[in-house]
Amino acid sequence: MDRMIYTALSGAKQTLDQQAAVSNNLANTSTPGFRAQVNMFRAVPVVGQASPTRAFTLASTPGADFKAGPLTYTERPLDVALQGNGWLTVQAPDGTEAYTRAGSLQVSADGQLVTSTGLQVMGDGGPIAVPPGAQITIGSDGTITARGPGETSAGLAQVGKLRLVNPPPDSIARGDDGLFRLRPGAQPLQVDANIRVVSGAIEGSNVNPVEAMVDMIANARRFEMQMKMIQGADTNDQRANQLLSNN
Repeated sequence: MDRMIYTALSGAKQTLDQQAAVSNNLANTSTPGFRAQVNMFRAVPVVGQASPTRAFTLASTPGADFKAGPLTYTERPLDVALQGNGWLTVQAPDGTEAYTRAGSLQVSADGQLVTSTGLQVMGDGGPIAVPPGAQITIGSDGTITARGPGETSAGLAQVGKLRLVNPPPDSIARGDDGLFRLRPGAQPLQVDANIRVVSGAIEGSNVNPVEAMVDMIANARRFEMQMKMIQGADTNDQRANQLLSNN
């Protein structure tokens, strides 16, 4: 079999992986706080006794596009957006610490501050509990104050403070559940007091739908090119076999 088939096959496989990532990005254009997935590839020369005339395509470390998404002002007190590179800290279903930019917060039936998917929002001292029926206000520094029904402004009480962190982009990675976690070996994150919170707003996805559609078309054409290379190599092999069988 012609070695060109292996070269084209590696390129086709990576193109399919790239297309899957682009499709996932396009499906999350309306997901609050979503960070576009980025797949990186590199060419690796084939090492052998023959001359290095071929290269395989290999995936490098996948990452995410960390640029900020657009803000939508909702005027809802429990909606928060983070300025800069800050992240909200939440408790994942497995009990580990995870990070998200999705700031559509809610109060659960048992009085816990949670995300829209039901994950507990972490404060400086752990999960944040809210008095039942209280009116919640979130300050620009992440301080959460509550006022009971019928109470005046003098009855404001601080119930917690959002645990806001600012990890280096290369220290966190996206999990299968969409949450970001520290990479193995990364240093534990400390609270960053410089992160500012915009109350009454939600950050949207940073995926550009037009760019995603262009990438999908480009990937489809690239995959088609790889398939033509495989078909061409197969045709060459069949003709070579015919010539050999005629001798």
